[in-house]
Amino acid sequence: MAGTEGAARAQPASQVWYVEARDAGARDRLGLFLDTLPAQPGFLGAELLLSPAQPDLALVASRWAAGPPLLALPEGARAWVFEVLAAR
Repeated sequence: MAGTEGAARAQPASQVWYVEARDAGARDRLGLFLDTLPAQPGFLGAELLLSPAQPDLALVASRWAAGPPLLALPEGARAWVFEVLAAR
């Protein structure tokens, strides 16, 4: 089997989608948003994060097989998508 030993499988690049909101209702809005993600195609997992140093800041960090779905963001939220270049 010359030429196949050690060959890596081609896989689509995974992406991380951060959705952030900063106000008194951010935790509740992003919690509801988080609940909608597992039903989306390509979903790999997500967490709702809160900052003890910034109690009005909430963040959903979600991982996707290729890219996040086209969903409306919760009111007052902003988002960023990052491609995973390396993971351990």
